[in-house]
Amino acid sequence: MFTGIVEELGTVESVAPGRLVVAGKTVCADARPGDSIAVNGVCLTVVDTDGELFAADVMRETLDRSSLGELRPGDRVNLERAATLGTRLGGHLVQGHVDGVGTITRREPGRGPGGGWETVRFALPARLARYVAEKGSIAVDGVSLTVAAVGAESAAGGRSDDGSEPHGEARGSDWSQESAVKRPEPGPWFEVGLIPTTLALTTLGTKGVGEPVNLEVDVIAKYVERLLGARHD
Repeated sequence: MFTGIVEELGTVESVAPGRLVVAGKTVCADARPGDSIAVNGVCLTVVDTDGELFAADVMRETLDRSSLGELRPGDRVNLERAATLGTRLGGHLVQGHVDGVGTITRREPGRGPGGGWETVRFALPARLARYVAEKGSIAVDGVSLTVAAVGAESAAGGRSDDGSEPHGEARGSDWSQESAVKRPEPGPWFEVGLIPTTLALTTLGTKGVGEPVNLEVDVIAKYVERLLGARHD
């Protein structure tokens, strides 16, 4: 279990079939085999450590449901160690079980007093839209964020509302050519406001329009839906 508060930006050291090696001074300080570390919001199990490096095995299910298959050596990643019973819940309850891959479709300076912050829009798979609510919580690449707005774009003309072409399948990385990420077509979207600290300390500050992000919706919403469905049955 995680809280969605990124501890540090790590760096992908190497990728190989089924294995990922990441450098992260903070998370490796007390990491042991069997520990859990979230990498861009994906809960991975540490299988080996070496100084400031840790290795994790990545199975097919993880590659199919996340953007980890696109990582390459040198890429920066958000890292967070699993929460303890004494951890402050600064974000929200995050499992590290990615529900799907979204896409950044728009970035613009935040409106209002002050400055240095941004409003960012993400397209998300239609099957996840019902779990995303204004002022609710969502994890984006492992970052706990508050949803500022939700809506849907028209697919008329095959273009999104900002005039860009819809995104198709992305090319997989060398270590996972079979798991090209399927990005959502124009449709449901949500927006968040990113403060300067989030922009500076996470990958969300440097990702551009068209890039994929891992999404994990609020687990409480999924359980409520499941329980209500069982009651109706």
